[in-house]
Amino acid sequence: MIFRVLRSSIGFLLCCLLIFISGCRPILLNSQINNSSKLVLALPSAPPTFNYPISRSPYGIFTFIYEGLLSENGLTGELQAALAESWILSEDKRRIIFTLRSGLKWSDGEPLTADDVVFTYQDIYLNKKIPTVYRDFLRIGSNGAFPSVKKLDRQRVEFILPEPFAPFLRYVEKLKILPAHVLRDTVLSIDADGKPLFLSTWDTNTEPQKIISNGAFKLEGYIPSQRIILQKNPFYWRSDAMGNSLPYLDEIVIQIIPSTDNQLLRFRSGELDTLRVDAEAFQLLKREEKRGKYQIYNGGPQFGYQFVGFNLNQAKNSEGKPFLNPIKSGWFNNQYFMLG
Repeated sequence: MIFRVLRSSIGFLLCCLLIFISGCRPILLNSQINNSSKLVLALPSAPPTFNYPISRSPYGIFTFIYEGLLSENGLTGELQAALAESWILSEDKRRIIFTLRSGLKWSDGEPLTADDVVFTYQDIYLNKKIPTVYRDFLRIGSNGAFPSVKKLDRQRVEFILPEPFAPFLRYVEKLKILPAHVLRDTVLSIDADGKPLFLSTWDTNTEPQKIISNGAFKLEGYIPSQRIILQKNPFYWRSDAMGNSLPYLDEIVIQIIPSTDNQLLRFRSGELDTLRVDAEAFQLLKREEKRGKYQIYNGGPQFGYQFVGFNLNQAKNSEGKPFLNPIKSGWFNNQYFMLG
């Protein structure tokens, strides 16, 4: 279970933020809405890049600034419409047609269309020259074959799978859509080493305004190893039942604080609005809950994976000696060892 401690004054706004932003786990709150329009959070490490496909950090801002075709309902775990308003699965379970919402726009006001979806999958995720971990999400069946994707019209795209594959929609939910009008040239152009310029695009030295998003927020500022500033995306497509544009928050400030002890101190001094609570701090914060004017909420289960990786490197150094002990290398590269 995840426990989070939250100042009552910003409860309603954070609730709306977490429920409506794709990928967030909601925290059910009862606080009343107020005039607060800024939320201050903490991350334990600075982002290595603002380029989503090549980032391997577990910490980042991509949940706030990007969406995919589908999203996961934070309350039920069910898949729901996001950039795609609907999808149709063929009888043989091998063809899926996604229909985008009308009027989608990027944070710079440019239209988001089927061209962006095809570009994102075909030119980035399935591009062998771009080392992204997300390509493996798209491998299907024992042969690891990839789907094909094509544009049907401005709002519709079709994925054709090599065989029926039940988890495919779940993987689509994980993959964010990127702007073709900004990034296409960086994929087609190469640097002095013959690599796509895309690999060095949108690093942490990039002017924030040049990083174009489709999510609830856009990048407004970044002070390396200190803070990230996000502002509401004026072209975000979601609205509430009364027609008010979402999110309700105007700004999120993410402080980079590596030490969990320092995060706790900053929260108790009022510098942070929310804090993830570990076991060591739970009892202390629970005792001070009423006096500190905050509440601790059970954020529900955290989904993830735990795994053990074995070093399969059989290479040798400049002196001809193996990097890895030959005995261990023999174990790790043995099929029966891996199956066991």
